Amino acid sequence: MAETRPGGAGAPTVLRVVLGKRLQDLREKAGLSYEQAGRALDVTHATIRRMEKAEVGLKLPYVEKLLATYGVADGEEIDAFLALAREANRPGWWHRFKDVLPDWFSAFVSLEGEASVIRAYEPHYVPGLLQTERYAHAVLRAGMPHAADSEIDRLVALRVERQTRLTRQDPPLLWVVMDETVLRRPIGGPEIMREQIDRLIEAGETMPNVRLQIMPFASGPHPAMYGPFHIFRFPIPDLPDIAYSESLVGGVYIDRRDDVSVFLEALDRMCAQAAPAQTTQAILGGIRKEI
Repeated sequence: MAETRPGGAGAPTVLRVVLGKRLQDLREKAGLSYEQAGRALDVTHATIRRMEKAEVGLKLPYVEKLLATYGVADGEEIDAFLALAREANRPGWWHRFKDVLPDWFSAFVSLEGEASVIRAYEPHYVPGLLQTERYAHAVLRAGMPHAADSEIDRLVALRVERQTRLTRQDPPLLWVVMDETVLRRPIGGPEIMREQIDRLIEAGETMPNVRLQIMPFASGPHPAMYGPFHIFRFPIPDLPDIAYSESLVGGVYIDRRDDVSVFLEALDRMCAQAAPAQTTQAILGGIRKEI
């Protein structure tokens, strides 16, 4: 499937996604269908499919039986796979925010935390990794008008913790194209907007792993006018690029190569059309003066 919506049994860690794909590769190499693999475990074909898509946890007896069914006979290889499965089933650091974090977005946090390159187009608001606390609070409150203040505060704390990824050793490349609308929409009031733009200017000047581009109104139509999306790239050979798009009720994760290439092509064209980094800094400074 090109689209997955993690949920139900808990959002997967990236390692669980990798092991699911390895199980799929082993099954296909053995020439077995979902149904045939399911019969080996006395489960339905849907269970095998969900294991491979990381939509359920990896039960160790199931994994061991599948490895044997797929012809994996080396004891050390089996032990190593099972050890990885144990690690993959452990909750991610974000698990302590499970009281406010839906499974479908927990998967996003997992991918974000392991990616070596994060590319995004955002037409509505500053991406979470670059938001100030006050701007984040205003965005969340607008989207969750009936939420308790304590819930909003917890989500802001999660967002702040996600941002530490950008300043740790060996951080990912974050490359964002933002529509000019993002800067023109008065979220939280003038003071908060000025503070937020200052954060963007600082990131562009001091963080070599952050690339910002603004898509000015004057640039006209562009390939991604249909909505925001992210693309994650990983330093893991077994894991393909994954595209993510979001709605009011959930997220969609796309990993089929041909489908992801559509997002990549659109973003490449947008990067060529948007203002380059130096011009973007000037645009940010100019808009800040207008607020």
